[in-house]
Amino acid sequence: MSFLQFDIIELSEEELIALSTVQMRLLRSAQREKDELEEKLSLEKNEYFHALVSAGALNSSLYESKCDALDEEFENRVSVIRDDLIYNMSLNVPAADDDDDTPPGEEVGYIVDYSLSYLDRYHIVRNYYMSIADPAERLATYTADETAKAYLGQYYTTLYNVLYQYV
Repeated sequence: MSFLQFDIIELSEEELIALSTVQMRLLRSAQREKDELEEKLSLEKNEYFHALVSAGALNSSLYESKCDALDEEFENRVSVIRDDLIYNMSLNVPAADDDDDTPPGEEVGYIVDYSLSYLDRYHIVRNYYMSIADPAERLATYTADETAKAYLGQYYTTLYNVLYQYV
């Protein structure tokens, strides 16, 4: 079994353990994107090296100049990925549940990811609620879900109407 190394941002083991599901998903996605860029960088350098060898120009400074340019582009792109990751993770900090009956730290049963489109959010929430077998319980639970109201925006009413038809 292989474990994914996170080097896109620095996190202690305690910080990594404390991440929410959404934050962990964001971190994995950013790390995967960085790893893909790193692999592409390596391939581009290798292709350029072989092109210089076949052209008989290996002893020139072209390879070093090209590698420096590729490294700079790589670092700029990774910097953008890192900044986006930090920003998106800050948007998904688990909130305290002071105003409702749920115990602190308990999360809703579906992924709350504000980087998704409203249609994708709708599908995630709908699929979650459709997994509840009892239509009356499903509608009652959905009606009490304050997270869904904020998360779905105008789609909240649409999903309410869909769930209401099953009662």
